[in-house]
Amino acid sequence: MKSYSPNTVAALAARRLLPRDFLTLTARDRATGAPVTVGFWSDLANISAPVINPETRGSETRAFYGAGSLIQIGDIPAIVGVSVETVAVTMSQLHDQVEAAVRLYDCKQARVEIHTGLLDPETRQLVDAAEPVFVGFVDRVEIRTPTENEAGGAVLTCTSGTQELLRFNPATRSHEDQQVRAPGDSFFRDAAVCGDWDHYWGAVGDNTAGASKRGTVNDNEGRGGRG
Repeated sequence: MKSYSPNTVAALAARRLLPRDFLTLTARDRATGAPVTVGFWSDLANISAPVINPETRGSETRAFYGAGSLIQIGDIPAIVGVSVETVAVTMSQLHDQVEAAVRLYDCKQARVEIHTGLLDPETRQLVDAAEPVFVGFVDRVEIRTPTENEAGGAVLTCTSGTQELLRFNPATRSHEDQQVRAPGDSFFRDAAVCGDWDHYWGAVGDNTAGASKRGTVNDNEGRGGRG
């Protein structure tokens, strides 16, 4: 069962609900490959806001761009079990920071964190640190250039982090792959041919016929001796 802090419980009881979404995107610099983190939220001003780190569960302050940069976040299903969920995030392609994030940086498989927080309508401050509701990766980026009387935007299709649990290991049971993992380890040196090897117990060759003959002779001898 999910628990809430006294501040959140009081805000819910007073019906002071101004939910806001926060998006943290960690992409890669195309030139250096270094990670670049940028944040957006569904309000106007550029702010620094506390959010809960989904890995450490500790509160940390992050910077978020507003001014209509984050337009809409699709429904995030809350289900039990191991399944890959997909969430569509729509952003303004006219916002400078959004354009830099989706055009200048490499967003393929970029890490995505979505938080939800409650604003106090009087102070315009979060009553508590925003809670994580989705953690995953960018699967596809689509920049929609609108025609007349149509809406455009940059749409990020994100898949949940549970996809990592369903990923297959591309490594093979071979000597070459083993050298990549542990150079000098010859455990799989004969892995490609050992399945064709024949192993004999005792003399080399098929001893089945000989054993059958010896068994027959011994049985006859035994019966003769008893007679």
